[in-house]
Amino acid sequence: MKKEVQLSNGIKIAYVEEGAGDSLVLIHGFCGSSSYWHKLVPLLSKTHRVIAIDLRGHGDSSAPDEPYSIERFADDLALLVDELGLAKIHLFGHSLGGYVTLAFANQYADKLASFGLIHSTPFPDDDTAKANRDKGADNIRQNGMEPFIKALVPKLFAPSHIDTMREEVQLAKEIGFATSPVGAIQTLIAMRDRADRNHVLQETTLPVLLVAGSEDQIIPAEKTFTVDKNNVEQVLLPDVGHMGMVEAPEKMAEAFKSFLNRK
Repeated sequence: MKKEVQLSNGIKIAYVEEGAGDSLVLIHGFCGSSSYWHKLVPLLSKTHRVIAIDLRGHGDSSAPDEPYSIERFADDLALLVDELGLAKIHLFGHSLGGYVTLAFANQYADKLASFGLIHSTPFPDDDTAKANRDKGADNIRQNGMEPFIKALVPKLFAPSHIDTMREEVQLAKEIGFATSPVGAIQTLIAMRDRADRNHVLQETTLPVLLVAGSEDQIIPAEKTFTVDKNNVEQVLLPDVGHMGMVEAPEKMAEAFKSFLNRK
């Protein structure tokens, strides 16, 4: 069931909550929402209290027309964790959600039991990517969400899944169409200006899960698997693009469970 909470900074955050046990928090990617995790939540909530949030500017959360930053997304999450009285959380972020996860790990490590990057990277945008963020923002300003999302969503899935997963492709489009244009533009700018956080992966002693898709056209595996340490687990999902949580939910859930059960 979807719930919402008003944070002390004035932002309303919507979230889905299921299950009981240790807290596992899921953060979606750009122009997504908590619905991105709809296949994974039932699989994980058998053993954990699962909370899938809508970031500011996305889903049913507030979309203020003010500058966003990856750090500000992380601050929102810290306030939510405190508001819900969560103890040390297991935090997993998809794509943009991974950028937020790393900022959270950098700023609020004391609130974490472990964390994971799902189809994400600690690296910042290069000049080409920065220019593409600006083009995307201009596109949305001029034409609204629909053309932008129609061009984006097919790139999120492995090419072989575009025809075989039509319902999931359509759902991703609908979530994108419903995203606030203001929220999308501000988030593009936040992603464009994000810091390099590979040092967080290098320095953390927390358990870390890195998940990549062999067919990911947005963030290839080599940009996810940037560190090789004893506390870091790497999982490559075969025949999966940028949306493993819907392209291969059972395999994704298995990766999460194996990681969480590691002693």
